[in-house]
Amino acid sequence: MQKGIETEREMRSLEEQLNYHSRLYYELDSPIIQDEEYDALFQRLVILERENPELANPNSPTQRVGGKVAERFEEVRHEVPMDSFDKIFSEEEIYEFVNKIKSEYPEAEFTVEKKFDGLSVSLEYENGTLVRGLTRGDGISGEDVTENIKTIKSVPIKLNGGSGKIIVRGEVYMPRKTFARLNEKRELNGEKTFANPRNAAAGSLRQLDSRICAERGLQIFIFNLQLADIMPESHIESLERLTSLGFTVSDGCTLCRTADEVVSAVKAIGESRPSLPYDTDGAVIKVDKLSIRERLGSTAAAPRWAVAYKFPAEIAETKLVDIDIQVGRTGVLTPRAVLTPVHLAGSTVSYATLHNIDFIRERDVRIGDTVRLRKAGDIIPEIISVVIDKRPNDSVPFEMPARCPSCDELVTRENGEVATRCINPDCPAQLSRSIIHFVSRGAMNIDNLGESVIEQFIENKLIKSAADLYYLKKEDIASLDRLGEKSAGNIIEAIDKSREAGLERLLCGLGIRHIGEKAAHTLASRFGNISALMNATVEELCTVDDIGRESAESVVRFFEGDHVKALIERLIAAGVCCESKEKPLGNSLEGKTVVVTGTLPTLKRQEAEALIRLHGGNASGSVSKKTSFVLCGSDAGSKLTKAQALGIPVINEEEFLAIINK
Repeated sequence: MQKGIETEREMRSLEEQLNYHSRLYYELDSPIIQDEEYDALFQRLVILERENPELANPNSPTQRVGGKVAERFEEVRHEVPMDSFDKIFSEEEIYEFVNKIKSEYPEAEFTVEKKFDGLSVSLEYENGTLVRGLTRGDGISGEDVTENIKTIKSVPIKLNGGSGKIIVRGEVYMPRKTFARLNEKRELNGEKTFANPRNAAAGSLRQLDSRICAERGLQIFIFNLQLADIMPESHIESLERLTSLGFTVSDGCTLCRTADEVVSAVKAIGESRPSLPYDTDGAVIKVDKLSIRERLGSTAAAPRWAVAYKFPAEIAETKLVDIDIQVGRTGVLTPRAVLTPVHLAGSTVSYATLHNIDFIRERDVRIGDTVRLRKAGDIIPEIISVVIDKRPNDSVPFEMPARCPSCDELVTRENGEVATRCINPDCPAQLSRSIIHFVSRGAMNIDNLGESVIEQFIENKLIKSAADLYYLKKEDIASLDRLGEKSAGNIIEAIDKSREAGLERLLCGLGIRHIGEKAAHTLASRFGNISALMNATVEELCTVDDIGRESAESVVRFFEGDHVKALIERLIAAGVCCESKEKPLGNSLEGKTVVVTGTLPTLKRQEAEALIRLHGGNASGSVSKKTSFVLCGSDAGSKLTKAQALGIPVINEEEFLAIINK
């Protein structure tokens, strides 16, 4: 009993420490411990929660990593409507708005604060605990995105006090650096990039899988107290109260008494925009006193006590002198515009990404053109149009190269994809990334091989492909910078251990297009060894559940390459296991197709699907007439509805475990 009390006390203490340090880091930008110390505290709490699930707190900091997959978002009516503000675009309109209110209420004062370019949401708290997060929607009703809201580290799960019901309004946004990293990653993977941070934030918050939202690094500013048992008298007071409760509120809110002061405050925000780490597209001007707001009321579309001033976009013209091709670490060929340097939004711009050939064709961009530029999110230069009247007479449409500029292999563009790609895994431009993926936890799981170590291997010409890892010598590693005998020994030991990882992990590590961890397991279970898979036809692959034609064609195309065949031969010669390690536990589900939906009491979805395969069944992602039964947990959605409509049996986790444990 005493041990249980001590464990619970430790877990609550860890939660308190993590929440405190998260606030310092994410909200106040003033951390007092190193990332490693924070990670150690976090992992300790993860272990204790895993070992003592009955003591786990549903509002634990560990729940911010996401994990719930929604099948749809429920529409919920806002208790307090989320009105939009009328927009104005000139100083004259600012004077008109302020003076009109001052003529009726001479005592009126105004607040001026940044208008964030993100996604507006409302957060509901009951007795200090977050219970719901809604998107603005149409202002009357919004989508319930609570699980995704919880992944935002600057959203307090538990307030510093507060009783009864509290509803606040805020803006979810993506910091500029986070946006740049996300687009870089998407471009490397051949995925469509986001146009600006606002689109990225909106797309991230509406992900059905909260784990994806958690990875996107969203943040939030709270800018309005919508509802509370006791409302303050003014907006300034409400911001102070929100801060005391633990919310991150907009910095730099200015209280103004005259129209001249309002204009000056708006100009100050405009001048600060280039140096801010997030996007602002204007300033919001509000009457400060809530009693005056109530008397002013609202029109059918917007309140009369507030307006949003929009800053004009800055655009520049310059000449596009060349288009060069960069090869990303995943083989994607990205065209880049080389520009005559031009000053734009606080910096000199010499290059602009052209994304892909579709982007170039849509805008008909050609070498020698005069182009119009702006900065997406005020940070990333982009070409918005061509000045056709200034186009040279001898200009010709641009075409992507047929061969990779890095390795001279033929490039390919798959149906439905925007990216042109080099699929040579030995291409020098993408070698580093392919090796990093090969050794990652979801693939061959080779410890002690971080990005910097791999870069050293490549720079010192110790490896030219993933197979070379298995031919490394301890003395070669020990001679490298910041390594030595002990580190070299640990690396060799980890590499040796990975030889027995099995076909499932190897297929994932090879980085075949469209083949992730689940598909790798499916193919390994179906074909058993690498030789059988390499000889499989597209038609044979298409007979495997959850492997579509696009994935099947990708597998065949990958193994057709001579460089891939040579890679596999060297892996086999090095003793790397190329057979499936997933040994059946039974055949109670043989010939059955099972769909998992909802949240199960004890099993995660991946664990349940692994058990289905290990007992001879097929774990499918969609319900059809071929489905044998549906394993259903709480919060199930459209899959359950479809199963019921088709008359397919539905069982719970307890019944499922009874079947496989026979």
